[in-house]
Amino acid sequence: MTQPDVTVVTAVYNTMPDLTTCLTSLVDQTIGLDRLEIVAVDDGSTDGSAEELDRFAARYPGTVKVLHQPNSGGPAAPSNRALEQATGRYVFFIGSDDHLGPQALERMVDAADRWGSDVLLGRLVGVNRRYVHQAIFESTEPRVDLFTSALPFALSNTKLFRRDLVEKYGLRFPEDMPVGSDQPFTLEACLRAERISVLADYDYYYAVKRTNASNITYRSTHLARLSCVERIVAFVAEHIEPGARRDAVLRRHFTWEIAKLLQADFLKLDRTTQERVQEGVRRLVREHLTEGIRAQLEVTARVRIGTAAYGTLDDLVAVIGQDARDSGPPPVLRGTRWLARYPGFGDPRLGLSDDWYELTGPTARWLARLETIAVRWTVDGAGSRVVTMTARSFRSDLAELVDGRISVWAGGTAGTVDRIEDGPAGAMVTMSFRAADLLDGLKPGGETRTVKVTVDRDGDSGSAWLRGPRPSVTHRAFHREDGRLFAFASSTNHKGHLVLAVFPVTLRRMMAGLRRRLPLGGKNQS
Repeated sequence: MTQPDVTVVTAVYNTMPDLTTCLTSLVDQTIGLDRLEIVAVDDGSTDGSAEELDRFAARYPGTVKVLHQPNSGGPAAPSNRALEQATGRYVFFIGSDDHLGPQALERMVDAADRWGSDVLLGRLVGVNRRYVHQAIFESTEPRVDLFTSALPFALSNTKLFRRDLVEKYGLRFPEDMPVGSDQPFTLEACLRAERISVLADYDYYYAVKRTNASNITYRSTHLARLSCVERIVAFVAEHIEPGARRDAVLRRHFTWEIAKLLQADFLKLDRTTQERVQEGVRRLVREHLTEGIRAQLEVTARVRIGTAAYGTLDDLVAVIGQDARDSGPPPVLRGTRWLARYPGFGDPRLGLSDDWYELTGPTARWLARLETIAVRWTVDGAGSRVVTMTARSFRSDLAELVDGRISVWAGGTAGTVDRIEDGPAGAMVTMSFRAADLLDGLKPGGETRTVKVTVDRDGDSGSAWLRGPRPSVTHRAFHREDGRLFAFASSTNHKGHLVLAVFPVTLRRMMAGLRRRLPLGGKNQS
């Protein structure tokens, strides 16, 4: 029998009906069944996946090979068993809930043969809002380097590997890692490879986020993910010498896996688990976080990681809670540097320098943070009632940075960003809402809407609540629409956000207002 060009390996556990889509995308590949081998290992499925695999094996006996085993608790063991059965010149790994573009394997094998690639990435795209880091797929590259490209942010095993490389170095997945076992495998393959290549000219791989979130990565606990990242960081430290090359890889893990341990869901953990997670992060920071890595972290991750390492659990909870409650702290200017005024900022007990809090890089979420300095109700040239807000940005170059891609919202109502004027003390932003627009979709009894600013620049999208004036000042106005009178009010809520209240004026509401203003009984008691 002729050796197949590529063996596709898939570890399967309860992925129906996505499994059918996955397998169909494989047997329909333009590379042809004579050049293809599929090895699928059922890891004790109970949802019909095992029977679906057997159906495909019976229909494609020369192509699809199926193995069954008791559940192992993760994809590593079934993937290793499939590797033992692989005979192709290349091996490609696919999640059993994902699928391929029709030409994917033919294009990848042809490119790997042409370039002599040991590892080859084809562009991945997310399905059902699954996030896939796209930087590595900006362009097709016959050769990329692990340490000078975005490859560390794409360490899944969903790649084409030359099988001679895999067998020469005995590359296998660590079976005691239920989560993240593909990273050590992929990292070592990239370290051993003579050539790593990228194809960005086609949608090769569709990574599916299941609507029931039953993927093991999404179900993993904080402690399981902590154990995973500890293993991966130790692997990196063992295989890459200290310095810029190690930093280039570990930056990914501090940016992604470690920072994600300290997101808002950390606040929902019991205190014992919080303490264990903080202790694990503390060890990782003190042993592996260098100045070079820290300087490249976004400020939110940097402050959380620093507080976990050098503060108390209560300090850490306060920092995470600040973002959860208030979409982040206000920026403060110290000298020529803008700093994020998180809880613990300037506290000598923590010992965190201003470097930890510095706002570096114009990320969309921070560009959207504005502070209102004035609100006024006016009538425009067309006779419409309008509320206008003037707000200040901590950036003096906001207009240049956002390039018009900034919007303002009150609930689901879009306002207008009228102008942005850059200046040395910070840009001034003028925004407005028409009263008539605020009435669209209004609930019968009226409602209060919080104002939000959104920036979308070069794929980096972020939002922040518009901070209201301090101290809070209420501005009121009235507007008649279709014979009905409505009251409008702008104020700062208890979280410090600007809110717009809109209510119909009724006789009952007017009488209630009068009763609040008059002494008990409605009589003058003087």
